Amino acid sequence: MTTTGFHTIIVPVRGDGKGDNVLAHAAVLAHRFGARIKVVHCHPRPDDLMPYGVVIPRFMRQQIEEAMERNVDVTKDQLLAEFRELARQFGLAETQPVSGTATAEFIEYEGKQVDAVRHFGRLSDLICVPQPDKERNLGANTLKSALFSSGRPVMMCPHTDPVVETFADHVAIGWNGSLEASRAVALAMPVIEAAKDVTILTTGDTTHSATAEEFRQYLEIRGVSATIHSFEARGTVVGAQLLEQCDTLGAGTLIMGAYHESFERETVFGGNSQAVVEAAKIPVILVH
Repeated sequence: MTTTGFHTIIVPVRGDGKGDNVLAHAAVLAHRFGARIKVVHCHPRPDDLMPYGVVIPRFMRQQIEEAMERNVDVTKDQLLAEFRELARQFGLAETQPVSGTATAEFIEYEGKQVDAVRHFGRLSDLICVPQPDKERNLGANTLKSALFSSGRPVMMCPHTDPVVETFADHVAIGWNGSLEASRAVALAMPVIEAAKDVTILTTGDTTHSATAEEFRQYLEIRGVSATIHSFEARGTVVGAQLLEQCDTLGAGTLIMGAYHESFERETVFGGNSQAVVEAAKIPVILVH
């Protein structure tokens, strides 16, 4: 019984080759909910490219700005053409918003991508970002900005080719009764209510007040039939085990609270959220 839905989905891109995959994931949900996708292309301002703390002659600054403007125009034209082709492939109409119809638009944003995520993300129902690439040092700041500055759910999309269109049919929810888990459930409820199968993942050993059975009953009142799957925790960090359980059960999407400790601490020392972010092979909806 679907009573809620996603109406606006944000996909920030910057010409790093990851936008196609993220848009493909977003398109699946856009069709499911009749949502509008806003593809936001971010490019830097001239000041962002100037060496910090260094005095630059006027003529050199002008040359840098002119070269940047030419590059921006070329990149924008290429991405816009690519966006239109992908929109056609994914069945996204380039029209004004139409109730019950998956539509899309291309937005140009001058500034840093983290600022674009903050700007557009706060008036969205879902932010779709690529899985961070540690080798290329890409994506971590975008994910952090989406999680900590938007107040919205964030779907991290792993690189899969092709994207499985049924990834949201069976969703698993990592439940430990925490504040972050509760927020994740509330903000991702459209996906939960629209899923064919819902599994609650729990170790059965939580210091928080709300148990997995109480959570199941809460979902039942909303018309969602969920199954509790308990597993024995190995150590204090169970992020990898959550992914193992999803693989075993055939869940296509994981929903979980994120970064209970802090983004910086988990990035350096590890933690449940960071373990999932680094190893996930299915979409993960994260909420801080």
